[in-house]
Amino acid sequence: MMFTTSTKRGARRALATAAALAGVALVASGCALTAGSGDDDSSSGSGSDGAQSIAFVPKQLNNPYTDVVLGGGEDASSAIGYDYSVVGPLEASASSQVTFINTLTQQGADVIVIAANDPDAVGPALQEARDGGAKIVAFDSDTNPDYRDVFISQVEAKDVALIQIRQMSEQIGGEGDIAILSATANATNQNEWIKYIEEEVDTNPDYAGMNIVSKVYGDDDDAKSFQEAQGLLQANPDLKGIISPTTVGIAATARYLSTSEYKGKVALTGLGLPNEMREFVKDGTVTAFALWDPAQLGYVAAYAGQALVDGTITGAEGDTFEAGDLGERTVGADGIVIVGPPTEFDADNIDDYDF
Repeated sequence: MMFTTSTKRGARRALATAAALAGVALVASGCALTAGSGDDDSSSGSGSDGAQSIAFVPKQLNNPYTDVVLGGGEDASSAIGYDYSVVGPLEASASSQVTFINTLTQQGADVIVIAANDPDAVGPALQEARDGGAKIVAFDSDTNPDYRDVFISQVEAKDVALIQIRQMSEQIGGEGDIAILSATANATNQNEWIKYIEEEVDTNPDYAGMNIVSKVYGDDDDAKSFQEAQGLLQANPDLKGIISPTTVGIAATARYLSTSEYKGKVALTGLGLPNEMREFVKDGTVTAFALWDPAQLGYVAAYAGQALVDGTITGAEGDTFEAGDLGERTVGADGIVIVGPPTEFDADNIDDYDF
């Protein structure tokens, strides 16, 4: 089921933009950056109308992928009657989320949902929030498991890696130098996917002819990712392909390739949003890429937060909870909840998706 609605997307992006602009001053002053929740009561976890409160802390604001995730979280929060807010940094760096977590703790947030820029840097702040009674749900990029109750994962990490390396192998005929353009160097999800990609190249005979020659980091910043893609091609003239397991990175790389001499010569795959990648698939820059429905991450995360507050689950393996229209979800080992399988996009099906 898709939770992406065109009518809400523009409003969410406008909201994220406004929040991002406000964030510069708020970070400096140590105040909370909130969006969509009204006036907060700093003395308790209840919202202005007495409802429970849920705050999402993404890696960074103004990220198109994040906008879709947050849309799912907003929809679910409304359905369960929780006061919803978004707080977060303008740039995805290791310590950039700590100030916002601290402020949410002071406000008495009932649920904090976080995509960690670094699994450990946010740890002490999250532990303080838990000590104050908040339930911690990690999503998209995990924290150290010691600092959260559950982690809402897109898919099995190895499955994500296997799809990307298979797509790359198919596009370059199983032979040649390839590179990886990731998000931040400390991003938990990116590093886990890259680890499995490297293992496949090192151990799977199907990929014996492929060689990873470089890994670079665009920090989920469009301009930096564009520059890193350009640098990869200049530094590696024999490069056959680039894997970018980040929606910002793959879109920026596609934009560079589409107007360069490398179009049609250097393959590109990874994880992207169909709406951002459509033009590059249709003009031949990109053959195929993958992703899941990001809105489902935010949607399931909100319901997991409610289940933790209600005591329906504790984060123990085998716990189950209802996630609205997505049905029952089960907590697996290490407190991980899997949302669903990824989808592969190409010229034949990309027009079937709108997110």
